[in-house]
Formats: sequence, structure tokens, C-alpha cells
Amino acid sequence: MRPTLSLRRPALVRRRKEERIDEAPVESFPASDRVPRGGSRLRARSPRPNHYSYGSTAAIVTSVGLIVGFGAASVTRAAVLSGLLIIALADNLTDALSIHIYQESEGLERRAAFRATVTNFVARLIVASSFVAVVVAVPARAAPVVATAWGLLLLGVLTFVLSRTRKVSPWREITKHLVIAVVVVVASRLLGAWIAAHVSS
Repeated sequence: MRPTLSLRRPALVRRRKEERIDEAPVESFPASDRVPRGGSRLRARSPRPNHYSYGSTAAIVTSVGLIVGFGAASVTRAAVLSGLLIIALADNLTDALSIHIYQESEGLERRAAFRATVTNFVARLIVASSFVAVVVAVPARAAPVVATAWGLLLLGVLTFVLSRTRKVSPWREITKHLVIAVVVVVASRLLGAWIAAHVSS
């Protein structure tokens, strides 16, 4: 019986090593950032919400505030379009650079930081361009109302998507975010009206 035990022991040791390897923790990296064993990812992942949520939210709130504020100040359509295009390009590039530097300072992997920067830039550019289309297509008097309705709709949809991802109540989050957006709109309206009344052209 002694030889039999000595022959079985190496197989038992190998089995225990395999069990320890299989039970080793694999959650040190997010599931979406891990590469499957034996090869690379077979298909590209769709952008995660954090890759576009910042750019989209910034474009929505800033664009609505600008259109409403300029409308209250009786600014020309050309000035409103100029402001929106500055938001879509110059301010967008500034935010993209800020996001990229912040993510690098947090130690985010270089490719992931670059991907998040690009997707946020593209998201903000697309959303801001939609408000440019609103100003061009809608009469000047109706532009603030239409832009506000469009912005609140976009913000509600974005919040709903984020809530489903986080597995929290979407209606509570939507209400909270819409209230904040309404505060921004009201403040922009009051500021524009004050400027129109007290600042000479």
C-alpha cells in the first residue's frame, strides 16, 4: 500500500493547486476591463454611461441656460448661435482636456482614459449641436421654451439610463435632476432679464 500512496500524492498535489488557482479572487479589476483567458476581447464594448454622462449633462444644462438667458436679454439669434458653437467646440475641448488630466491623475489606465475623454467630447458635441438646430429651426420667441422642453427630455432619458445601470429608483433620480435643471433655467432667465433692464447696449 505504501507505493500506491506515493504514486497518488503528486496527482493530489496538482489537483489542490488547480483548485487554489480557480478559487483565486478575480475582482481586482472590473469585469468590463478584464481580458478573457487565452486571448483578447472578441468584440468591442458599447460605451459605459460614465463615458458620456458628463459631456451630455454639461451640454444639456449649459445650452438650455444660455438660450433662456440670452432670450431674456433680447440677444440676437447670431449671438445665441455663437454662444452655442463656443460651448460645442472651445468649452468642450477645455472640458475634455480637464477630464483627461483628472483621470490620468487618478491612475486610470491610459487607453480607458482616452476612450472616456473622446466619448464625452463627442457626446457633448452632438447634444450641443441639437440645440443649435433648435435655435435655427424655431422662431426666436419660441426657442427658449422648445430648448427647455428638449433639454429636460434629454436629461430625463439620460438619468433613466444611469439609474437602470446603478439599479436605483429612476423616478426619484429623474425628479432630483430635473429640479436642479429648472433652478438653472430660472436663474438664467432672471439674470438675462436683469442684464436687459440694467445694462445699456
